[in-house]
Amino acid sequence: MRFLLYLSGIMIPFTVFYIVGCGMLSKVPVYDSFIKGAKSGFGTVIRLAPTLIGLMTATGVLRASGFLDAAAGVIGEILPDEIFPSALVPLAIIRIFSSGAANGLLLDIYSQYGTDSLTGMTASLLMCCTETVFYTMSVYYTSVGIKKTRHTLCGALIALLSGTAACVWLARRMV
Repeated sequence: MRFLLYLSGIMIPFTVFYIVGCGMLSKVPVYDSFIKGAKSGFGTVIRLAPTLIGLMTATGVLRASGFLDAAAGVIGEILPDEIFPSALVPLAIIRIFSSGAANGLLLDIYSQYGTDSLTGMTASLLMCCTETVFYTMSVYYTSVGIKKTRHTLCGALIALLSGTAACVWLARRMV
């Protein structure tokens, strides 16, 4: 275990020195290339900022408005806890938009139900088996300039539902 900790501690500096060394051996102006890349990256950040701010605002509004609790109540009445735990509905909804906000809800679930409970295990698997669909689509499509998403959203939501069903099934088999 100590070897892995040592290895993980030196991996990033080793990678940086390796890249700089290869660039110097190839007679590439390493610092100038870095500055040029940083300028390009800054332009990408500026193009993505409005989209990210909108997503973060929507996530905050969903959490603060009580919509998630109301949705959990409605879905809890429709689906029994044996099919999908109503305590995970807010996590499943927020996960579509924001991974950071979902992490906060995950910690709340852990503190309330425990990490080894069925709800905690399902929440952990939900975080692994699903993706932040709208965040990913907005970031990647905005950075490339794609306006028509075609079938991406439909496919991503189908994959999200499949991942959610898989995590519930797996958690029930594990606990």
